[in-house]
Amino acid sequence: MIEFIALHLWQMWAILAVLCLILELTAGDFFIICFSIGAVFACITDALGGGIILQLVVFAVFTLASLFFVRPFAVRFLHKGESNRVSNADALLGRKGRVVETIKADSFGRVQIDGDVWKAVTNEPQDIPEGTNVRVVSRESTIITVVRDNSQRTTDNGLSEK
Repeated sequence: MIEFIALHLWQMWAILAVLCLILELTAGDFFIICFSIGAVFACITDALGGGIILQLVVFAVFTLASLFFVRPFAVRFLHKGESNRVSNADALLGRKGRVVETIKADSFGRVQIDGDVWKAVTNEPQDIPEGTNVRVVSRESTIITVVRDNSQRTTDNGLSEK
């Protein structure tokens, strides 16, 4: 069995390279792909007749080189502009929606934005009735603060129309 593996070690390196590529698809941070690059060069080393020690050294060297040179370039190139992109509930700030349950001046109501219904409050002294277009001005946990917005009409599903 060990002789078989030793004779077909290039296949093991190729399998490792493919598995690392598949795992990279789930992670997307360009870390695991560096191991795949190392495995490809180790596979080539075995095909050229290098011993197991040389293959391991080549695997380690090319993996580390990939981590320091390929990964930063890939992250910079493929994730450009994402550092200033808002996510999660912060992406709601400035969004427009429609009131689906009257927002009382001293209590809560509900606002629909892109099909999702959010618990909402207002700083305005008067109630905001159902069907009113609103704009999100802040949020506290999962409760958004809204104000009336008359600049655009929203559709029945809460999406903005121009």
